[in-house]
Amino acid sequence: MSQELPVTPEAEVVTIFTPVNLVLLSLFLYLLFTRLRPTPTPVLANPEPTVFRTFTPKTLLPYNGVDNPSVYLGVQGKVFDVTAGKSFYGPGGPYSNFAGRDASRGLAKNSFDEEMLTDVNEKLDLLEDLNDEEKGSLRDWKGHFEGKYMLVGRLVNEGSDEAKEAGL
Repeated sequence: MSQELPVTPEAEVVTIFTPVNLVLLSLFLYLLFTRLRPTPTPVLANPEPTVFRTFTPKTLLPYNGVDNPSVYLGVQGKVFDVTAGKSFYGPGGPYSNFAGRDASRGLAKNSFDEEMLTDVNEKLDLLEDLNDEEKGSLRDWKGHFEGKYMLVGRLVNEGSDEAKEAGL
């Protein structure tokens, strides 16, 4: 003999607050929050505006990452801001001897030796003795810098018309 239990209205109540629904609701609210929250204003690494200017070897020298937080280097008469690559070009980096200097000869010859750098008291190296392979290497390096770093100036000889025009 089986007896059936009577069905009461309380037994038919279905709640939407199940553990699964609460997890889904929490996930929905989190995603909604992440999409609608205000994004913080990005802080620029170099808050000072960069103005294209003329450099001589002597005026470029302080931009070596030690005397100045910015790191610049020259390649074939162009000056690039390589501060974003400070781990490479700044103090302690593998290319640090190029910081604040004309790196053209060293890049062309794929050499980081100090003798590849022109003395800041001498005229810029015209690189007339480079062979075709070295010219190609320099062209590739220059393209790399043009594609990756901001051009901030031109590098001219001390006492040249361009330097005098710039007040150097």
